This record gives sequence, structure tokens and C-alpha cells, in this order.
Amino acid sequence: MKLSLRICWCLSLFAGLAGAAKDSCVECHSSLDGNLQKPATLFSDSIHRQRGFHCTDCHGGDRTADDPEASMSRARGFIGKIPRTAVPKLCARCHSDAALMHKYNPKQRIDQYAQYLTSVHGKRIAAGDAAAANCVDCHSVHDIREVRNPLSPVHPLRLPQTCAHCHADKTHMAKYQIPTSQFDEYRKSVHWNALEQRGDLSAPSCASCHGNHGATPPGVNSVAAVCGTCHVLMENLYSKSPHQPVFQSMGVAGCVVCHSNHAVLPASDKLLAGDKSVCTQCHEPASAGGAAAADMAKSIERLAGALRRSDEALQRAASLGLEVSEAQLQQQEGREALVKARVAVHAFDPAAVNEPVSQGLKVAEATYRSGVDALAEGNRRRVGLGISLITIVITMAGLWLAIRRIERPSRQGGL
Repeated sequence: MKLSLRICWCLSLFAGLAGAAKDSCVECHSSLDGNLQKPATLFSDSIHRQRGFHCTDCHGGDRTADDPEASMSRARGFIGKIPRTAVPKLCARCHSDAALMHKYNPKQRIDQYAQYLTSVHGKRIAAGDAAAANCVDCHSVHDIREVRNPLSPVHPLRLPQTCAHCHADKTHMAKYQIPTSQFDEYRKSVHWNALEQRGDLSAPSCASCHGNHGATPPGVNSVAAVCGTCHVLMENLYSKSPHQPVFQSMGVAGCVVCHSNHAVLPASDKLLAGDKSVCTQCHEPASAGGAAAADMAKSIERLAGALRRSDEALQRAASLGLEVSEAQLQQQEGREALVKARVAVHAFDPAAVNEPVSQGLKVAEATYRSGVDALAEGNRRRVGLGISLITIVITMAGLWLAIRRIERPSRQGGL
């Protein structure tokens, strides 16, 4: 009797587990073709499926019912295709629930929906614009993956292309009168090079500057602050420069004036003076501003040239096996001074640039002298070695001749 009860209990347990795992939505759609089969196929890779969620958690209905009329019964909450304007609120039903989200991922933020409502995307959706971006446009629909998954549309390496799906589409963006060149420009930038070419996941992408759920194009007065989240030292120098109040009064972002926004090209000393100078956009060469820019460019090039000269001397000495390791280590101080001088340009003050330049020139002169002295010592050693070799050869030749003289009488006497 007890054995029978145990068997019945086990059978009922297995039946309950089978019922819990049953998903008639996946079973049915997996047997269909084309677009009707696709959701079931994609859902197998979804983080939701991996966490135990089912189709009915979003679409409603009864996943345990085999009868389509019962499984898709409106009385059981079936809503079928979800209107685009209703998607964010539907996602927020779980993603704004702290108790639920912390059960699966304690680190997961639960303010995404609140942030989204402040964004341009969220405001347009709230106004009934079904073409505006919602959650699934960025995260996908049935095959939603974790952000750290390289296949996720919002993984750092894929995020720019995801944003470009809408923002590079001229037809889609026409109604909003927004340019569609941002992605092409971004792919020319140092940020794209670091992200795509070097695989640096910390490199700035769209979300770094514009935000993600609270995506709002930064106003012209806030661009400097956006850039300053990474380029802190440059921002501090710029905030004290004569440019900051001028550009602020004009409603112009200083960072963008010199570096552009999406197409941030590699910084160069040529931005100060010459045919590629950005300073000449505002300053005539003969003006005070133009003269200051030229002075800073000249100072930086002077230090760069001195360091190149020193590097050449040290490299020649090292290639000959001469000891210049201490000077090479000291040379790093000169390179650091050059970096500081280039950063100081953001203060637009020649004195601020000349200070690290002066320090760097002292280092460059000292290391150059070390390289020259090492080469001179090497030359002295080579001359000394040459004289020594000649002396040895002469000595050996003299010994050989002396031995011949000694041996000659002995041979004559023997005869």
C-alpha cells in the first residue's frame, strides 16, 4: 500500500513538472513555416527563456492548453500582437519591479522605463508616434540577449550599427528632419577606431554621449560636459580659457567647434597652425589669437623636434651596445612633458604650454647629451681597440721575425 502511494506521488510529481514545462505556443509555432515559425526558433536563444519565462508572460493566454481557442483565449488575457506604443509599458511591468528583477539579477537597474519616458523616443511613443524607437528596436524581440553577449544588438561592438538602423535610414528619419550622416561620420573618428579596430569596449559609442534609455540629444551648452565625462582634464582647462565664456554666450559648444562631434578625428599639432588649422576659423593669423596659436604650435614642435633628436642619438648608441638605459628612462619624462603641453592647449594660454615645454626641453637636452657622450665613448673605445689590435699584430710580427733570425744560424750550423 505504501509502495503504491509512493508510485502515485511520483507520477503526480512528474505530471506536474511536465505541465509546468509545457509550452503549447512554442510547440505549435515550431511546427509552422516561415514567419510564424521564426518567433519559436528565436526564443530558444532568449535570456527570458533561459530564466524560465514563456510566451504567455508577454502575450497572455494559456500555454498549458492544447486547444488554440483556449490557449489564445481573450478571457485568459491573450493580447496577440502587441501595439508598438504599448511595448515600453509592457516591458516595464517586469523591469520596473524591484522584487522580481532582483530575484534574477540583483545588479539590474529598474529605472529604465522612468528614464525612457524622459527621452525623445519615450516622449514620441507617449504622444502616439508608433515609428519612434521602443525597447524591441534596440534589444530585439524574441531573441533578447544579455548586454554582455556579443550577439546582443546593444553589445558595445554592435550598438552603433543598432542606432544606425534608424538614424542612418533617410526614409525613416525624413519625418523628423534629422540628418542621417552620423554613423558614417562616427566611423571616421578615433572613437570608432578604438572600438571597432582595437576592440576597446570602453571606447565611446552613441550611448556614451547620448545616453541609452534616457536618450536625449545633448543641447549645445552641455556638449562640453558630455565630453568632459571622459576628458576631465581638458574640460577643466577649457572652462578657465577665454574661449569658454565666448562660446557660451554664442550658444556654441567649444569641443565641437575644434573637434567636431561624431567625426572626432585624431588630434594633431597641425590643428593650431598651418593649412589644417582650426584656429583660423575664428582668428586671423595676424591677430592676437592667431599669434597665440602659432606660438603654442611653435613651442610644441620645438619640444617634439628636440625629443626626436635625442631619440635618434640614444637609439644609435643602444644599437652599438652602449649603456644608455638610464637616459632612455629619463626620456620618458620628456615625452610626458610633450603630452602635458598638448593638453595645455585647451587653456589657450601660451604660458601654460611653455611651462611643460621648458621642462621637456631640459630633459631632451640632457638625454641628447647622454647619447652623444655615449657615442663619443664608443668611438674612443673603437679607436683604442684598433690601436691595441695594431700593436698586437706588430708585436706578433716582431716575435715571428725574431724567431726566424734565431732559427736561421741553427739551421746553417746543422748543414
